[in-house]
Amino acid sequence: MCDHTQQLPREQTRQVQVGAVVIGGGAPIPVQSMCNTKTTDVAATLAQIRDLAKNGCDIVRVTVPTQAAADSFVQICAASPLPVVADIHFDWRLAISAIKSGAAAVRINPGNIGSFDHVDAIIDAAGEVGVPIRIGVNAGSLDKAIAEQDKLSIADKLVHSAISFTDHLERRGFYDFVLSAKVHGVPETIETNRRLSQELPHVPLHIGVTEAGTRRQGTVKNSIALGVLLAEGIGDTIRVSLTDDPAEEVRVGWEILSAIGLRRLHPELVSCPTCGRTQVDLIGIARQVEQRLQQVRTPISVAVMGCVVNGPGEARGADIGVACGKGQGMIFVKGKTVRKVKEDEIIDALFEEIDRRWPSS
Repeated sequence: MCDHTQQLPREQTRQVQVGAVVIGGGAPIPVQSMCNTKTTDVAATLAQIRDLAKNGCDIVRVTVPTQAAADSFVQICAASPLPVVADIHFDWRLAISAIKSGAAAVRINPGNIGSFDHVDAIIDAAGEVGVPIRIGVNAGSLDKAIAEQDKLSIADKLVHSAISFTDHLERRGFYDFVLSAKVHGVPETIETNRRLSQELPHVPLHIGVTEAGTRRQGTVKNSIALGVLLAEGIGDTIRVSLTDDPAEEVRVGWEILSAIGLRRLHPELVSCPTCGRTQVDLIGIARQVEQRLQQVRTPISVAVMGCVVNGPGEARGADIGVACGKGQGMIFVKGKTVRKVKEDEIIDALFEEIDRRWPSS
């Protein structure tokens, strides 16, 4: 863990602005995601972006793999409620097209974007209009010359690629960039980003576990890797990659930031694991409360406890909650009981009190 009497690594990075969102320099950590729609389907892509925005996404990435996608990208940028990052692989000309079409930033992969002549053309176009670049190094698409060095660990390869590409941009006088170096393993993710933070302390880092898997496995892997790094002060923006609805990536991202005390958008749910003393369907109640809390935008803490005797005491720090007994529940605020209701009235009663006491939610 970091010594919090000194500056955290993320407080020492330079700031990069993506649309209206600031990354780095101690700014609040933005949550990112990526559309999985066809970019040529403008209506579907914008609908997904709006849903991501509703769930708290700060920055969205959209793939631009073809000229047809680049043509649609213009309309997407113009109508998007979020800053849109163009995701570019292989064809450097599409990066330039995206920059001219209103991209808030472009992501390029050192492993497949081609020669430095092509990179220089992107740098010139981005610098001319003030569009930042995300250098996105990925373990699955490293430059062949680096990938084939068997004596190097995967972290060595990622760090080497990231530093060499970063050095090139800075030698060209371009400093408006964010760096990511991603791999599917948790230990490798942690090691790579620790080293990058030490060797490039001025560069803001976009962190996440790539190809992390489906909802449960991906959530666990990202929570561990990002939790460790963020607790050490490393990481200026995050994306939780999941084989799932992109909105779930955003929700998990916020849960990670909330759990570690960095940012909170929705309420925190405090609930007991149940035991033989529980005399209501506590698991069902907790699940329904969790679902309805997704619509509450006030960062309060809400407790759902199975014991009517100890519940308020165990969750004394919660803003509001319910402690359940046999077929009933006691609604409490700051540890003090305010009303008693039947089991089938618990959820509605709890949210009546939330709406009454926190009307802005």
